[in-house]
Amino acid sequence: MSFLDKNTLRILFTVLVTASLLAFVWLARKPLLAFLFAILFAYLLEPLIGKLQRWTHCSRGIAIAAVYFAMLAVLLTVGMVAGPRVMGEVQHLSESAPELYNRVASGSIAMQFGERRGWSQETQLRAQQLIVGHRDEVLAAVSAQSSKVTEVAGNALWLVLIPILAIFFLKDKSRFASSIENLLDNQRSRQVLREIMGDLDDMLSHFVRAQVYLAVISGAVYIAGLSLMRVPYALALGTLGGLMEFIPFVGPLVAGILIMAVSLGLNYGHLGMVLLFLLVWRGLQDYLISPRVLGGRIEVHPLATIFGVLAGGEIAGVAGIYFAVPLMAAARILWLNWRRHSGDGMLKP
Repeated sequence: MSFLDKNTLRILFTVLVTASLLAFVWLARKPLLAFLFAILFAYLLEPLIGKLQRWTHCSRGIAIAAVYFAMLAVLLTVGMVAGPRVMGEVQHLSESAPELYNRVASGSIAMQFGERRGWSQETQLRAQQLIVGHRDEVLAAVSAQSSKVTEVAGNALWLVLIPILAIFFLKDKSRFASSIENLLDNQRSRQVLREIMGDLDDMLSHFVRAQVYLAVISGAVYIAGLSLMRVPYALALGTLGGLMEFIPFVGPLVAGILIMAVSLGLNYGHLGMVLLFLLVWRGLQDYLISPRVLGGRIEVHPLATIFGVLAGGEIAGVAGIYFAVPLMAAARILWLNWRRHSGDGMLKP
């Protein structure tokens, strides 16, 4: 028997195709991520466009243009009303960042906080030594996160392309679906593919809308709670907290740490109240509000969510963290459809 028989050649071909596909995904990761975010953005606008078409009986192109115009008008209005105050707080916070950096690096923040809390001199010195002893690790972590923010800012062009690419997905959504179905010749396979695409469509549209709802709710609660407690830069921190809600698990954690760090660094006198507020809100969000908003469409166990988010972050950074949950939900849909149809023979040629 020849060494390179048919089975060996088939395996080698499969390995080469898989390796080539993975290499292509890695090399073209930026445009692919832009297309993925454009698809999610299209899912966000699809319900509005569909309702506008039903109400006005206009063409899909006119409905898309109207929704984009209305969205731009809302953004401009919100920007003119709240933008100056938010940007002012962000500017003041950025100006005080060097002073906060020096206080953390020198450990003097522990002395100031301990003095206000009535700590003994010995306790203040121990806290200062603890901060100074771990200064390098803290500053290295801050530097790493700053580099990631700079990298995201450097890819701003791709962010601009997302709403533009979404127009094509919104306009030709049904045509794309038909083209994918026409790749299969078997009628039974087409039916299975149609069911899978329908389940994925429902899951993605529900996931995107739920993320927006949760972000808006969190932002409003953060701004209201921090403002009532008179936390410095409440509007900027609350807005950031709402935006961080788009990143599962890690985003709210980073937002909470940042709020506590700013409150501590600016000598806010009621840190216990801020910590209690963050813990109570996190519990309400995770165990009461989020399950009701997400419903039964995203049936992913919390432990699997944490694992997927951590693994996604290691593999693809912030994008991996964000796409971890919908990818796991999509894998679950594929698995359930395979189990359902493998028994009735619909997956057989």
